[in-house]
Amino acid sequence: MTTAELPAGLDPVTWKDFLRVAGQPGFDRWDDQVRRTGGCADPIHLTGSTTTLDPTTGQVLYSYDTTGEPGGRLRVACGNRRASRCPACAWTYAGDTYQLILSGLTGGKGVPSTVVDHPRVFATLTAPSFGPVHNRPTSGRCRCGTAHTDTAPDLGTPLDPETYDYAGAVLWNNHASDLWRYVTIYLPRELAARIGITQRELRERLRVSYGKVAEFQKRGAIHFHAVIRFDGPDGPDTAPPAWATAGLLADALRAAAARAAVTVPAAGNQPARVLRWGVQLDVQPIGAFGDGEDLTEQAVASYVAKYATKAAETTGTVDRRIGELAELDRLPDLPDHTRRLIQACWDLDADYPDRRLWAWAHMLGFRGHFSTKARRYSTTLGALRQARADYRADQERHERGLPDPDTNPEATTLVIAHWTYAGHGHTPGESWLAQQIHRDITHARDTARQARADLDGWGDDDG
Repeated sequence: MTTAELPAGLDPVTWKDFLRVAGQPGFDRWDDQVRRTGGCADPIHLTGSTTTLDPTTGQVLYSYDTTGEPGGRLRVACGNRRASRCPACAWTYAGDTYQLILSGLTGGKGVPSTVVDHPRVFATLTAPSFGPVHNRPTSGRCRCGTAHTDTAPDLGTPLDPETYDYAGAVLWNNHASDLWRYVTIYLPRELAARIGITQRELRERLRVSYGKVAEFQKRGAIHFHAVIRFDGPDGPDTAPPAWATAGLLADALRAAAARAAVTVPAAGNQPARVLRWGVQLDVQPIGAFGDGEDLTEQAVASYVAKYATKAAETTGTVDRRIGELAELDRLPDLPDHTRRLIQACWDLDADYPDRRLWAWAHMLGFRGHFSTKARRYSTTLGALRQARADYRADQERHERGLPDPDTNPEATTLVIAHWTYAGHGHTPGESWLAQQIHRDITHARDTARQARADLDGWGDDDG
């Protein structure tokens, strides 16, 4: 087969390795392992064994070891949330984030369905300007005189890189989480002031919960999308008072964001700075079912989940930590604007040692969590993962004929396991196959989801 005849995306080396993998005696089992990971791009390899015993009689009920597996290894999903590292595991993470956000808007996963009637807003808090950049204004033309397309590489880059405040940009990213923390502190104060009560009295009548996700703009500045909700004094199980409206929440949030500020002291040749949010603060009420509003619960959850698996690599930077400054020279495809932001992290690192700017240079200075939530907003990612693990464990018990503690609480078992890390990743041919497996699984799930949606809508027409 010539190079021109190879399947799309395959080079001769990968094709040769693919033929090797597909021709091995244990290929079917390898395929089964990778499908169980969802087509993970960088699976963890384990060696070891597990034995399930009856603790009373010592009888072996089930045993397994990796000796008979392909290569003597068991492959498990890496669990990386970054889509640039592992699309399969990121797809699962995004799905969990969607469920986490949606349950806080419509109920489920331990949240009562009555939460749908609580006032909710969807807010976007952005960074200030660090200098004019190429953009797509409503007038149609950028300041440079060009009408940029959606995919123009110039979008988000400075009109004049020499006057752009790169130091201010990375310091702002580095302190963005602190600014959000101040918003959560000032918001109850602003609410209490508007109602005319103390903060203690406010807590006796009202709770504020949120779920948020961070996103990088094209210019490399972080901003936050947040779902913020009013609850009664005991959380989502109780209704907020009648005066707690979405309009009150939006007004108080704008005031809290305006108050939030972080002072960065002068250091080296850098002046003292007061970091604040940008002027573009967007706050929209989230529509309840049947209200006909554009911003629905599902749309908000999908929007948040979309960005939960992305990080600074969307600006063209790398998705891993950078060792030494010289490593930048080995990244020829790095955009100049991104390179300057990383360089600024290096230049400022000694001046602000407690901020660890160089350690987070691959994140353009940002060192916070990409997805956070208030404790009472909804379920947790850990709880969702545990529910999935429990479901799979229950399936395996039935397949192996093991006692079910749900039907027989006295039927306990003893599990003795020993596992050793044995590497990670795929060979070139395995990697290509894993991509095809992930694509097939995603397509099958999307098809099933669409079929369910079509079934739910069937019969809506009077005809």
